[in-house]
Amino acid sequence: MRKAKFVILWVFALLIVACESYDDFTADRAATLSFSTDSVRFDTLISTVPSATKTLIVYNHGDKGIRISQVALGRGADSHFRVNVDGQDMSLSAENCVYDFEVRRRDSIFVRIEVTVPELDSDDIQQLEDVLVFTLESGVRHRIVLTAGGQNAYFLRGKIIRNDTTFATNLPIVVYDSLVVEQGSELTLKPGTQLLFHEGAYLRVKGKLTACGTLDSAVVFRGDRTDHMFDYLPYDRLPARWEGIEIDAGSRDNRMEYVDIHSAKYGIVCRGNSDELSSFTLTDTIQSPHITVVNSRLHNIGGMGIDCHDAVIVVQNSEVSNTLGNCVNLIGGVSQFTHCTLAQFYPLDAQRGNALFFTDSIAASPIRLCDFNNCVIVGYAEDELMGDVNLEGPTAANFHFRNCYIATVETDMPERFIGVVYDKYDEETHPISGSDNFILVDTHNFLYDFTPKDSSMIRGTADPLLSRPLPTDRLGRNRFADGAPDAGCYEFILTENK
Repeated sequence: MRKAKFVILWVFALLIVACESYDDFTADRAATLSFSTDSVRFDTLISTVPSATKTLIVYNHGDKGIRISQVALGRGADSHFRVNVDGQDMSLSAENCVYDFEVRRRDSIFVRIEVTVPELDSDDIQQLEDVLVFTLESGVRHRIVLTAGGQNAYFLRGKIIRNDTTFATNLPIVVYDSLVVEQGSELTLKPGTQLLFHEGAYLRVKGKLTACGTLDSAVVFRGDRTDHMFDYLPYDRLPARWEGIEIDAGSRDNRMEYVDIHSAKYGIVCRGNSDELSSFTLTDTIQSPHITVVNSRLHNIGGMGIDCHDAVIVVQNSEVSNTLGNCVNLIGGVSQFTHCTLAQFYPLDAQRGNALFFTDSIAASPIRLCDFNNCVIVGYAEDELMGDVNLEGPTAANFHFRNCYIATVETDMPERFIGVVYDKYDEETHPISGSDNFILVDTHNFLYDFTPKDSSMIRGTADPLLSRPLPTDRLGRNRFADGAPDAGCYEFILTENK
């Protein structure tokens, strides 16, 4: 019994000592705090739009607690940064500061930081800076630098274009809700125009869209988030940040040249009318297409990349890549793809679609023409080309693949697959990472360069006659520099890839 009492008293004494140690604080100037970072930087933000929240963690790695007498912003009430320290909002104070915090031994507290860049007096990107100062009970001060880039922008909310309109500005255009081009009106986007769509926003074209950038100054369609999901991964590389682009059946002669469409839920959705195509024959030239896409890129899409139903579409020298749905989805209609790269390496879902799917199996949607010339059609799967078409009789689908490099099962239709090189999948000798063919497939950082490697079988696959109307690739590189053009929209250049 005495032994039991002794054990109880001993444990109780230990608890008292532990409590005293936990409640023990020091004002020794040698006792300092540590921080998860010595500076908090926000990416370039659109003026007047609040930023996302960043977190700063304050650590006490010592054996005694440390008291913080004050946390304050250097610019005080004039600061554009908003700070919450361990649940206390600094902006509620006229001086923009808070007092009296404790960081117990081997413990931490959290600091949340946001910023809103004011409307700027210049259209150039400008930098905001402040300092967050932690003053300890001992008088020691810790300083955390806060910085943010800011840029003015134009804002459109539920905008309807009813007259011919041109956007030509070096400022981003932020779109809320929708941007609609009405029938009889044309929207022209000049080189360098950037349309940043808020979540849920979309572009719908009932009239006509002409978006023509240049090699050095593309027209960009993207989401409006400019911050990072992780330090290495900006939201701009993620899919489904905004809706996408819709082309109505009555809209014709839309043109996209040197256009970059990314981070959308869907890329381009185009709906046509099968009855209007009933007289089209193989001897016809494609006239007045719903849309022509040249030297452009659609990538990191949360649905279909290009989705056409009974539409007339011409695509040249363009990349459609990394989509949760099919990169290209064609139902009936008239379509012609030349020197395009369809690459299905979507990294976020194993149930991704195919690089290409085409069909005429839906009622009253015959394929009048479906031509792929000098194209690359590849991805993670052994078979990236899927078709569900009628092959016999007067309504047989008119489709051809000429001098393409395709990841698919080798067919016995030489009249439809002409000069095709098949991606010979082999689990041991041909890894499904895509690195066998391309310069860069980085699924961690979402970075891709679908230029073929020197050793790739894509090299020299293209038919030079079909390449002559497109003598340079999407990046302006000469296809005939080595005498044998490559399939796809990117040409291997030895001097650039040593």
